[in-house]
Amino acid sequence: MRSLSVHTGLAGLIASLLASLVVLPVSTAAGAASSGFNDWGCQPSAAHPDPVVMLHGLGANGDANYAGYLGPYLADRGYCVFAPTYGQVSPELTVGGLVAIAESASEIETYVDEVLGATGASRVDLVGHSEGGFHALYGPKVLGYADQVDTVVAMAPPTHGTNLSGLLMVGNLLGLSGPLRQAVREFGCAACDDLLVDGAAVETLNAGPIAQAGVDYTVIATRWEVAVTPYASAFVTEPGVDNVLVQDVCPFDPVGHVGLAFDSGVAQMVSNALDPDAAQPVRCGAGPPF
Repeated sequence: MRSLSVHTGLAGLIASLLASLVVLPVSTAAGAASSGFNDWGCQPSAAHPDPVVMLHGLGANGDANYAGYLGPYLADRGYCVFAPTYGQVSPELTVGGLVAIAESASEIETYVDEVLGATGASRVDLVGHSEGGFHALYGPKVLGYADQVDTVVAMAPPTHGTNLSGLLMVGNLLGLSGPLRQAVREFGCAACDDLLVDGAAVETLNAGPIAQAGVDYTVIATRWEVAVTPYASAFVTEPGVDNVLVQDVCPFDPVGHVGLAFDSGVAQMVSNALDPDAAQPVRCGAGPPF
């Protein structure tokens, strides 16, 4: 019989690495209504006819992920930007992204319909970070609403699942990966298991081509990734997908997984992907290294 201490030690390490997928709340005021951030009266302009739906990471919420920087950044550039909180275990819990991927994906699809109805637009752009990036890839394909999506920008999505910096391989060698994954689900994070290597949602997304006809895709990853590992597992190696490693553009940017949503250079990459005709040179910054 394997020792309980080994089991609990690995469980603690998995919990720590899963916590690195969480986007920590940022104490900032929400964007003013006139900014176009979470303004349901916003009407898209001719220059930016597609409202932007921004999908947060695991254990975060719309404001924590986007109100502090990237949401207002895009709103200031003329976009109607919406950042929902999806996948809450209960209304009392202010963070989301914890329920099963399939359940959250259905919720996001309904939200997209609401945005289209409110703005009168025919298509949206999806910008997602971490789990939100996974949903930006998953929903149009698996739920079949690609005809309502113009552009997808996914930052550090666990496209092919994460091995949590190799910890799952250690668990497999010790025969503990099954019990540990079950413990994660019982802890209240079905999405955590879904997004691991060989997770149910990962297998669904990767059954056949991911990129859908008529949708432009950009996937952004950082070399200094510790949550979605290996970092290249975020990429979608299919025609029509632009895979961008931050350090290929900004070699000295130390930005980490969480920091992607708060990095000025990455923000310009996102803006360029949403509107390539008006793309601007990326002025490299130094994003948070966590």
